[in-house]
Amino acid sequence: MRIFLLSHLKRRLARFDRVARPWRALVVAFALALTVAACESDGEDAYVEQPVEELYTSAHDAMLDGEFTTAAKGFDEVERQHPYSTWATRAQIMAAFCYYQDNDYDQAIIAALRFAELHPGHPDAPYAYYLIAVSYYEQISDIGRDQNATLLALESLEEVTRRYPSTPYAKDAKLKLDLARDHLAGKDMEVGRFYLKRGEYIAAIGRFRRVIERYQTTSHAPEALHRLAEAYVSVGLRQEAQTAAAVLGHNFPNSAWYRDSYALLEGVDLSPEGDKESWISRAFNSVF
Repeated sequence: MRIFLLSHLKRRLARFDRVARPWRALVVAFALALTVAACESDGEDAYVEQPVEELYTSAHDAMLDGEFTTAAKGFDEVERQHPYSTWATRAQIMAAFCYYQDNDYDQAIIAALRFAELHPGHPDAPYAYYLIAVSYYEQISDIGRDQNATLLALESLEEVTRRYPSTPYAKDAKLKLDLARDHLAGKDMEVGRFYLKRGEYIAAIGRFRRVIERYQTTSHAPEALHRLAEAYVSVGLRQEAQTAAAVLGHNFPNSAWYRDSYALLEGVDLSPEGDKESWISRAFNSVF
């Protein structure tokens, strides 16, 4: 993922660097000539503004050396000292990238979001939105923990695909969307199984239903249908259990979960259509 981000950033920088490169010799010469005066009053050093080319070049070199913390602060300084320069705009997205490379996801998100809000029509706006999305995505934790980062990643990835559907970022975002949805479905399945084991069937049904309604294209759908059949049998809703098993058999006939459901409802005619008025049938008819 970081190689993907870096390769796209390099292409975006190529044109800008061709413009900036002639300044490097002047920057070095100026830096050698510059004297940093210390002011003794109040025991503090006097503030000396540096040329924008010098600041940007220093930060850029730090980034190339892998010193991302230093680079991010340097790019921030470009904007702080020269907020209205063309260099400041470039420095904003560069700072976001460096924070991301330094695993400082919160600062990366803040910087990228600020860039996107200030420059919505900029060619690097898609990159900024994608950087926000992957910063959330890389914070996804195992299903046993809070999934707020996963939800934020899902929303951000969907925004990339919605805003910039024809970009390489959208293509990669779609792949990550599938993984994020599968992760959220896995969390619901874990909680649903917990409720089912404790005999809290209504709570379990709520979790398994959410998997079917929101994440039915994930790998967890077959088990969710079987668990629904189990829970519905336990509360006496045999017709709903039959529908869950029928939909499972119709869409996943080779699944081991279907064999378990068939055994659970042995002797029952599991019509492929099931109950067409059931929410289960309606949910799957909208996709399959």
